[in-house]
Amino acid sequence: MAQTNLLNNSPRFTVRGSVVEQNTRDGIPDVKIQVNGVYKSSTDVFGDFRIEVKKGDELTISHQDFKTIYYTILNNERIIVEVAPNAKEGFTSKFSKRSKLPQFNWFIDSAETYLKKDAQKSIQFVGDALEVSNSAKENGDAYEVLGDIYMYWKQFDLAVSNYKISLQSKSSNLTRLKLAKAFYLNENYDESIQEYNSIQKKTVSNYHLVSLYEGLGDAYNSSNKFDASINAYNEGLKIAKKHLIAPKVTDLNSKIAEAYSNKGEVIEAEVYFDKSLNLANTQDKKRAVEEKVKVADFQNTVKNFSGEIELRKQALNDISAIEAETDTIIDNESTLTSQKQKYRIGRAYAQQNDFDNAIGFLEESIVEAESKEDLVVQKDATRKLSEVYRTTGDYTKALAAYQEYVDVVDKLYIKKEQEISQITRFRKDISTKQNRITSLESDRELSKSQYQLTVEQSKRQTVIIYSLVGGVFLLLLVAFLMYKYIRQQRLANNLLALKSLRSQMNPHFIFNALNSVNSFIASNDERTANKYLTDFSKLMRAVLENSEEDFIPLEKEIELLQLYTQLEHFRFQDKFDYTIHVDETIHVEDFVIPPMLLQPYIENAVWHGLRYKKEKGHLNITISQELKDSIKITITDDGIGRKKSKALKTKNQKKQNSKGMGNIKKRVAILNDMYKDKVDVFVDDFQEKEDAGTKVVVTLKKD
Repeated sequence: MAQTNLLNNSPRFTVRGSVVEQNTRDGIPDVKIQVNGVYKSSTDVFGDFRIEVKKGDELTISHQDFKTIYYTILNNERIIVEVAPNAKEGFTSKFSKRSKLPQFNWFIDSAETYLKKDAQKSIQFVGDALEVSNSAKENGDAYEVLGDIYMYWKQFDLAVSNYKISLQSKSSNLTRLKLAKAFYLNENYDESIQEYNSIQKKTVSNYHLVSLYEGLGDAYNSSNKFDASINAYNEGLKIAKKHLIAPKVTDLNSKIAEAYSNKGEVIEAEVYFDKSLNLANTQDKKRAVEEKVKVADFQNTVKNFSGEIELRKQALNDISAIEAETDTIIDNESTLTSQKQKYRIGRAYAQQNDFDNAIGFLEESIVEAESKEDLVVQKDATRKLSEVYRTTGDYTKALAAYQEYVDVVDKLYIKKEQEISQITRFRKDISTKQNRITSLESDRELSKSQYQLTVEQSKRQTVIIYSLVGGVFLLLLVAFLMYKYIRQQRLANNLLALKSLRSQMNPHFIFNALNSVNSFIASNDERTANKYLTDFSKLMRAVLENSEEDFIPLEKEIELLQLYTQLEHFRFQDKFDYTIHVDETIHVEDFVIPPMLLQPYIENAVWHGLRYKKEKGHLNITISQELKDSIKITITDDGIGRKKSKALKTKNQKKQNSKGMGNIKKRVAILNDMYKDKVDVFVDDFQEKEDAGTKVVVTLKKD
């Protein structure tokens, strides 16, 4: 039976149930619940249980005081087991019509039904359940379901809050496990470890005990405590092997391998990955292909590209089989998409210098990603294809691929802006629902206080004072949570916007540089093109190394400036000379600066000012310190000036320049918002004569 269940690909769902005495309806605790012969849980002090199952699973419900009951799962409706008094036998009664259920249970079951379909409707049902709740246990159940909703929709901070409220109303090891996992997913690793360790392990079922050690290992692993992580995984593995919990045996071998890999012990990692891969192949196809992809990623980190390619090709065949059997296309968010695997195969071939195969797989990945609207893979594969063409010396195709890459980045930026807007609206909507529930709890407390006033007249004034204080405290708590949420959302939006702006600047900069190389090639000046390309590759490496950072050391930015200005002078040496002066009194190690902040201003000075000047011009870059906590970076040129430059530009040049300067202004505005006015930029004419030139002054404050 257990093996048949492993091969069952139907979705898992949660079933709630109760074991009660027929006449009194009192719950019977400590009833053992097995699924397909494997012990999963037992009833709590109220006679309730909850387990994850699939359609077709067989439940075994047993206790020393009544006859064992067997029941086959058909759907996720609540199961009621009624035990006849003074007779050691029992029977199941499944309520097929929800109208027969108590009102509270109906609302909770409805909330769970809509949990993965409609977050707002599901939260609404939880609120309705709380309005009819008659006990602390029911309150605890409702807030636990609310935490489950937020966990599924990845609102982990709200999940933490509601699991905590649930535990205040009832004690439950399952809820504590969920709280520990919510802490982990919210990246509160220390709190997660503390919560896992606080659970009394003797009171937990074997399956949940394995989950506890697995979650503890995850938290240690994310905290870079790899030895502690491996120890926790091994404890879980012992229990999973002893009680034949096959899926967890596979998962834990895989996670032990991952921890050894993170620790740098490659040989040990390979041993455990071999075990996990063999075990996964005995399970369903989806689990097998997940493990193949994971091991392929490991092979890439140890530079075993042949092994990686072989595993990813196997994974491609498995993915096709899964999609054919289920008649569905795997979602783009999954790692198990054929376009992702083809891109990574192409990347592995490129790392082996097998460029023909690399180009073939990268092109297939791009076509498939475009058809499935997977802009992330399309962007990465297009960029890699351009790099491969450049390495093979096919600069025309490299340039064409980069132009396509720039277009995809623009589309991805628009898509990310839309996603941010949708997420913001979603958070706002569910926050409104959460506020309603919080207000409901406040109203409940207030009503309870008013009821007590009628019973205890002598304590009326004291109760009123406490009620008011409690209400104010709750309002302050809601205000604090809302403030914290807004700050987190604003920070997340700013970080995503910064990343998108940087991803636009780099392709723009690379595109201009490749145009320069192309012009040298077009003029048959191969030697100059090679020299320029060598210097450009040094600059490109430095730019890409810093592309993910909000700020880099000022020393690095000066090096980038020198290298970039040297490249521009190399091409336009008949148009201008340049000087870069750094005041010797400045301690450059004390300052940091956003990467690629100054380069666009130098580019504008050369391309739109000095390049059009009749006689040879001059570009001057000065870094000076007038105040103790700030420095001034001045970029001046004696070119034709902004007014004449604007008159000479084509319509497309005006659009591109406006977009480039707009990106700089957005970056500065976001960084100043995040870091409290750290950067100031001022642009003006340099001098009052025919060739007015341009002066840019960037003021940078110390950390």
